[in-house]
Amino acid sequence: MRLIPILAMATLVTSSCNRQSKIEYPAAPNDGTSYEAFGIAVNDPYRPLENDTSASTLAWVEAENKVTQDYLSKIPYRKAIGKRLESLLRYGRQGLPSKESDGKYYFYVNDGTKNQSVLYRADSYDGEGEVFLDPNTLSDDGTVALTGVFQSPDGKYTAYTISRSGSDWTEIYVMDTASGRLLDDHIEWAKFTDAQWDGDGFYYSAYEAPEAGKEFSNANTGHKVYYHKIGTPQSADRVAFEDPEHPYHFHSAAMAKDGSALAIFGGGEGMGESVMIKDMRKGGDWITVEASQDYTNQPVGIVDGKLYLFTSVGAPRNRFVVVDPKKPESKDWKEIIPEDPEGGVLTSVQFAGPDRLIAVYDRDASNHAYVYTSEGEKVREIELPTYGTVGVSSGRDTDEVYYSFSSFTYPSELYKYDLATGESTRYHQTEIEGFVPEDYITEQVFYTSTDGTRVPMFTVRHKDVKADGTNPVYLYGYGGFNITLNPGFNPHRLLWLENGGIYAQANLRGGAEYGDKWHEAGTKMQKLNVFNDFISAAEYMVAENWTKPELLTIEGGSNGGLLVGATVNMRPDLFKVAIPRVGVMDMMRYHLFTIGWNWAADYGTADDSKEMAEYLLAYSPVHNVKNDGTPYPAIMVTTADHDDRVVPAHSFKYAAALQAANTGDAPKLIRIDSKAGHGAGKPISKVIDEYADIYSFIYHNLGLEPDLGE
Repeated sequence: MRLIPILAMATLVTSSCNRQSKIEYPAAPNDGTSYEAFGIAVNDPYRPLENDTSASTLAWVEAENKVTQDYLSKIPYRKAIGKRLESLLRYGRQGLPSKESDGKYYFYVNDGTKNQSVLYRADSYDGEGEVFLDPNTLSDDGTVALTGVFQSPDGKYTAYTISRSGSDWTEIYVMDTASGRLLDDHIEWAKFTDAQWDGDGFYYSAYEAPEAGKEFSNANTGHKVYYHKIGTPQSADRVAFEDPEHPYHFHSAAMAKDGSALAIFGGGEGMGESVMIKDMRKGGDWITVEASQDYTNQPVGIVDGKLYLFTSVGAPRNRFVVVDPKKPESKDWKEIIPEDPEGGVLTSVQFAGPDRLIAVYDRDASNHAYVYTSEGEKVREIELPTYGTVGVSSGRDTDEVYYSFSSFTYPSELYKYDLATGESTRYHQTEIEGFVPEDYITEQVFYTSTDGTRVPMFTVRHKDVKADGTNPVYLYGYGGFNITLNPGFNPHRLLWLENGGIYAQANLRGGAEYGDKWHEAGTKMQKLNVFNDFISAAEYMVAENWTKPELLTIEGGSNGGLLVGATVNMRPDLFKVAIPRVGVMDMMRYHLFTIGWNWAADYGTADDSKEMAEYLLAYSPVHNVKNDGTPYPAIMVTTADHDDRVVPAHSFKYAAALQAANTGDAPKLIRIDSKAGHGAGKPISKVIDEYADIYSFIYHNLGLEPDLGE
């Protein structure tokens, strides 16, 4: 596809941008609410927008969407962008195989025409197979997503979980594996759960049914682990574990395949998980393995009653241990893979046959995979093509290993790995018509943040793009919740890259890139480090002459939406366009909705102390929008009506504050999707529509017109 010189593009459309008429925004419901937190005055005039089902909020949402769609409809190349995104996203793709108890191989396939990938089963890992479960048949518009599939150890039953319209609420159904016949079993109001089989039933985690009309906004409390026996109604399910003294804790189960032990992992209060285990053959009380939720603790497996654990206890960059419930204290844990002495962060471990392990590390935010013996002796590294992300499919019951690799310009490639020889054989390569990966350059750079901290960042560009200050840059960040941004493939970014844009992904503090210390340096009263890291990333791209503020776009979702909202308030002069997606925008009240209380370990809450309340209020996006005529970038806020992770009230209140403030003439829009949630499981058709709007908004406000080959 031909690249139009950036300066030529700017000249082409600048005059039409300047002619856009001033936008008339609808008046938001405003009751003038103000309150005090530890004697600190807090204004909250748009409090009525927290009621997402009220007539006034619904009318405002309808009016806002009309304003946004009227604005976007006037962008002449919007349809062409949607058409190009359609061609980029509608490509054939395949997932890793998983050999299950029935001896069959299960894997997801999308031929490019489906909104949701289809689950197939076959007699071999690379066989054509047959459709086992097609989630596209579960709704007319592709808004029901298949979120997990769990086969019983004897292969007789298969439980699967679904989400409707992007909600975190989960439903569980059960099939007869051999015939594919759907059974009568149906579980509702489950959340953050899988299905852990034990005999002729399974354990799952759920809440009591919520209040009608408040399913997507009220705080969720009282998470319990239940046991469901096949053929019985949900009302007959017994509570296997609950903790009424801690209603804001999560609880998830891990069951040994041989039925020897059941472990319960608790979360919601700290940055990690507590662990308890029970002998299911001898009975008895729960045995505490780790009482606090201060450390990462994730199950790798339970074998012969012993718990194999991926943990940060005694290892800020994680290690792999085995716990004997007879000696549960951490001093008695047997260490198999210790913390990496070279500074890498262990991110996952899984069994590969009875005597091998596959361990994945992050080194400067990029995945590296290694084979170990079951006793922890390193055998070899699995060689990967470049910076990227690896996924592994293996198990203790089979010595077959499969892995996927992807990077910014590498669509997923699938490999079969020989444990004995170390040979990788690629058996599936994803291809996208018109896209040549070799035409693009990925680099990792390190820049200095405000306080002198060295921060990594990936940049991706076409090989013809030069550092001449004329390139549009799309800067993305997250910076929170111990999450690492690894190099990964996202097809909609190709539209940006093939039009001469640079994609930059900053690995900010608050993530897991360098372990617990890196994470903690971006939490609570150190949260400003995250925003300063992001601002410094933008300043680096300008200082290195890749771009200028007039060509800089920033985007982030969820905690990344908070990042965008906060940094725009701090440095509105540094960016031309901002896209805060499904962001946490009211830091004073976030903990009062759905599972918002669970984020307190990262953010702190306004109820903790006066000092914490002052700190949160000082950066809370909705409370710090300038109103003195300071020009803001063009902003399009995005949210969705079924987002019960970060409730849409955050985005509603933030957009209302922006539109009411004196921040210049650049547009301040909000795009409110319907039958969609926080992002997971979104059908391809909705992804295309959303990013057609986002890219149209970005290009239009940068004063650029993409070359779409027409």
